[in-house]
Amino acid sequence: MADEDDEIILSELSDEDLVLQMHDDLYDGLKEEIEEGVNILLERGWEPYRVLTEALVAGMTIVGRDFRDGILFVPEVLLAAGAMKAGMAILKPLLAETGAPRMGKMVIGTVKGDIHDIGKNLVSMMMEGAGFEVVDIGINNAVEKYIEAIKAEQADILGMSALLTTTMPYMKVVIDTMKAEGIRDDYIVLVGGAPLNEEFGKAIGADAYCRDAAVAVETAKEFVQRKHNQMRAGA
Repeated sequence: MADEDDEIILSELSDEDLVLQMHDDLYDGLKEEIEEGVNILLERGWEPYRVLTEALVAGMTIVGRDFRDGILFVPEVLLAAGAMKAGMAILKPLLAETGAPRMGKMVIGTVKGDIHDIGKNLVSMMMEGAGFEVVDIGINNAVEKYIEAIKAEQADILGMSALLTTTMPYMKVVIDTMKAEGIRDDYIVLVGGAPLNEEFGKAIGADAYCRDAAVAVETAKEFVQRKHNQMRAGA
């Protein structure tokens, strides 16, 4: 927790130094410092979207990279994501007011028969940290729940998670149902979970298998960018 001296120092930093300090504070999972930093930048006239991208998303990108490279581990990333969420709680209503651009929208949930959610929760937080809007539909989701959610939310991405080898095949049930309804190509489908691999992802017709949360963010960005480019080319 920051003492009064730290607070005075934070408020006396230049914009550039404050943003760098916020990257460090995110890395260390310091919620109160992130909230204070966000408020200071807003008071200095920063647009909410600029605070989001330069202070929070850029900081979480460093966290994601070090998680991918094995420098940080799940407990540390969860702390960083918690600090990110604290900053986002201040920015969300302001971003809605200003109609700020977003990376894309993801519906994510664990498949039917599976109640594990640590990996899914981590992906959700990392995706939010990268500027995506995330709708988490929880655990033990039947195909109807997934399809209802992606339609209702007008999602760009469907994320499915499984930790049990017995529940993995249910992902194919969801994708096959999407194909049968003629909506498969309307969504980017990403799958993940400890027992999965790239070969399985291809076999069931997913767009990509993501081995961890950092890879999920990178993959989602890549696919959304590709989708936007295709839409522009077809316009």
